[in-house]
Amino acid sequence: MKRAMTAGVDAHGTVTACGSRTPHLLGYSPAEVVGRSVADLLAAPLPRPARCRLADGRSWSGTAVLCHRDGHGLEVWLHAQPLPARDGTVTQWFVTAVTVQDLRDHQRERQAELTLLDWAFTQAPIGLAIFDTEVRVRRLNSESAHMTGLRERDARGRPAAEVFPAPGQHQPAGLVEQARQVVRTGEPAYYEAYEDYRAHGADGADGADGAFHQAPGEPRERAWAITLSPVRDPAGQVRGLLSASLDISERYWARQRLTLLNEANAAIGSTLELTRTAQELADIAVPRFADWASVDLLDTVYHGDEPPLGPITTPVVLRRTAHQSALMGQPEAVVALGQTDIYPPDSPIATVLATGRSASYRISDPPMARWMAASPLRAARIREYGLHSVMIVPLRARGSTLGVAVFIRHQHHPGPFTPDDLVLADELGARTAVCLDNARRYTRERTTALTLQHSLLPHHLPRHTAVDVASRYLPAGAQAGVGGDWYDVIPLSGARVALVVGDVTDHGIHAAATMGQLRTAVRTLADADPTPDELLTRLDDVITRLATGSSQNAD
Repeated sequence: MKRAMTAGVDAHGTVTACGSRTPHLLGYSPAEVVGRSVADLLAAPLPRPARCRLADGRSWSGTAVLCHRDGHGLEVWLHAQPLPARDGTVTQWFVTAVTVQDLRDHQRERQAELTLLDWAFTQAPIGLAIFDTEVRVRRLNSESAHMTGLRERDARGRPAAEVFPAPGQHQPAGLVEQARQVVRTGEPAYYEAYEDYRAHGADGADGADGAFHQAPGEPRERAWAITLSPVRDPAGQVRGLLSASLDISERYWARQRLTLLNEANAAIGSTLELTRTAQELADIAVPRFADWASVDLLDTVYHGDEPPLGPITTPVVLRRTAHQSALMGQPEAVVALGQTDIYPPDSPIATVLATGRSASYRISDPPMARWMAASPLRAARIREYGLHSVMIVPLRARGSTLGVAVFIRHQHHPGPFTPDDLVLADELGARTAVCLDNARRYTRERTTALTLQHSLLPHHLPRHTAVDVASRYLPAGAQAGVGGDWYDVIPLSGARVALVVGDVTDHGIHAAATMGQLRTAVRTLADADPTPDELLTRLDDVITRLATGSSQNAD
């Protein structure tokens, strides 16, 4: 306040010192005031209660009228503070004087500031809450009231444990524990809180007040970044706490989706088994972001054959290859593992396969409603388990459609799938489709190699007067049965017989085909009846020519 005046007064009522603001208040210079009696500066004597308090050496505050240099009275708010000596006697007073008008102006400005601060606190877009040192609620702004589902007047005075959630599975500690630590240490704290609706039942409520409020239609999966700061008095003592909560749900779930994708990259495609790969997709999706997941493949793909070229014709026949549920025993399943099902042209699954584009549906959407009307068993499962949201993702790799993945939410995920969830499902589907196609190609190659392998082995051994022959083929290693190894019994002239074993270190179709050529060469050379060393020499020439031809083909 620019018109405030300060002065020092001795025990006799004489001004001993004067502040520089005096000219603005009384019109006198400081030098003209020092040495004068306070009574000369008063336009009217102080009231009796004030004189009694001052006579007793006690402080006093109240209104008084000072005399301005030009003769008019000036109403002021006066405060006199005693300055005791070492022996306790009062020999000096510190006096402050402010015009009543300035004081009123200052109070109006202060009130305006407080009102502005109150508006800012109430309307802040983040959740703000003030607690005392016993962690009881003293103030909530509108955002915090919305988060808790309580009006501020209903929350005031209640313990924070009754208003804010207890620790969830993704929270390192609850607000109360963190707040008590801030009171003890005086150090601010930061943590992230994740409201896990599954801890409060499918409808997000457990009958207690210890959960963040969810308005109808809001996503149920929410996360907050919470900062707890100590509130100190001028002496540095912690007198309360300020909590600031920022909704970071989008950032949190983006991070969760990225984590899920990283885990999927490591988990899906761990083997070259078609059904195992499909099951890995279902296992990674449930219960992380779906309550049900299934993988259905075209029958040709399921058996390792080439997928059909061009668009998928309808009706579509798919074979259930894998599924997983958040419920014990997969009770939602309509199709058993390994069983086929037919999907009519107007069904959402057939539409997705025909267009090659993923789709997300609510159960109440017309395409889903029409399909359910034609499938009473599926409609019954929907009613029984509360299925409400579906995503269908085509599994496409190298330009061909292999099948479809379906993700469903019901009791454990009350919120519907979002566009970000559909992007995540597309990423998972693309990753899985490549792994499925690799497994399909491996299955086809292995089947072909096994066929060649079986063709190399004799179906029955010839009878011979010179020897009794018995055989057994036991392949070893992970590539069992597809290496191209073979054996043969060849009758020769003069009651002789040739026993031949072919062994190759390579595996696969090429190795089996090469060994087939060598088996034919051995039989052809044996018909010429050479000596064993001549046969081996000529066979070595054949192997050299085959190796040279293979190298040229590779070039």
